[in-house]
Amino acid sequence: MDFKIPFSGRAHSYTQEEKEVVLEALENAIPLTQGKYQEEFQKKFGTYIGSEYCFALNNATAALEISAQLCQFQEGDEFLCPSHTFTASAYPFIKKGAKPIWVDIDKDTRVVSLDTIKKAITPNTKAIVVVHLYGFIIPDIKEIAEFCKANNLLLIEDVAQAMGTEIDGKKAGTFGDFGVFSFHSHKNITTLGEGGMLIVKEKKYANIIPMLRHNGHCAWEIERPNYWTPAMGNVDLPLLNDEYLMPNNYCLGEVECALGAKLLERLDEINAQKRKRALQFIEALAFSHLLTFHKVEDKRHNYHLLVAYVHNNKRDEFMQKMSKEKKIQCVVQYYPLNRYDLYKKLGYGKAECPNADDLFDNMVSFPFHHMMSEEDFLYMLQSTKEVIEELQ
Repeated sequence: MDFKIPFSGRAHSYTQEEKEVVLEALENAIPLTQGKYQEEFQKKFGTYIGSEYCFALNNATAALEISAQLCQFQEGDEFLCPSHTFTASAYPFIKKGAKPIWVDIDKDTRVVSLDTIKKAITPNTKAIVVVHLYGFIIPDIKEIAEFCKANNLLLIEDVAQAMGTEIDGKKAGTFGDFGVFSFHSHKNITTLGEGGMLIVKEKKYANIIPMLRHNGHCAWEIERPNYWTPAMGNVDLPLLNDEYLMPNNYCLGEVECALGAKLLERLDEINAQKRKRALQFIEALAFSHLLTFHKVEDKRHNYHLLVAYVHNNKRDEFMQKMSKEKKIQCVVQYYPLNRYDLYKKLGYGKAECPNADDLFDNMVSFPFHHMMSEEDFLYMLQSTKEVIEELQ
């Protein structure tokens, strides 16, 4: 079907300055990976986010993979993860030997809470993955971090959708042991389609992540001037807590890093624009008892996605009318992970997550990329009003 407003439109435009940064890097980056632009990006990201140790990677899944490695799971270890999230939040930890325990979401906030975490925790829990979904920072993330520290649990924050959000001046991703960020094509800023960042708190992790990122490369103990690096650089196994870890190749190119460093200057502006537009949409539909939105007026939400709960079992009818009558493509997100064949085949298909199930069965996600024109936005708003009036 041809949609007037498809769900997945082009999410980004680049300013002339940003395009010039890309061209400059193409002409001057030596080499095109692991160079000065990576260092600049990591440094600027650390200043923006509030972290000493930042590592640019080729995507957020790679950051989750390294986080899972650093957890050093042993046989019988478990990790907690929301069932209502994107699949990459979970499977990297399963690959490293841990068993997932699915956590329900809070009915009102639509993300996990300390209460839902406590209900899911077991004596075998070693790590907890929390996801700041839809662009909303978990309200009690500080209390969750304190709980993890008190109980010797590792905390991984998946901030793929919520970069720039904060509570009391402290940004999402800086509460846990590991913070994972995404620069994918659909995120609020993108490094040419793919990209990620991993931040860590402890120096022992920071010391070995460059090796984990780049094939185990490290310095020779003595100078070897006739050896060309990286092809003839030294390689070794990163050592953590008396255990050797296998390295990977998760490098992000220099052009992407150069652009990422520049885009950080515009992130807060983009987030503010999306928040303003989301609130305009939500407030204009406040008359309706059919749709319930999550209304947050400050930096706790960047409205990466615009999501509503559809009451009275009318979600499918609402979506059909938006699609067929208005040519607007609304979608459903996210399929509970325990319902996927991938997790069922691994034996992880059972979950007690009634709130997550209820949200999935009744939610709708509107097209909401920040390149949407004002004309399309107003058309979507008026169309939504008309469909609501038909169904109420």
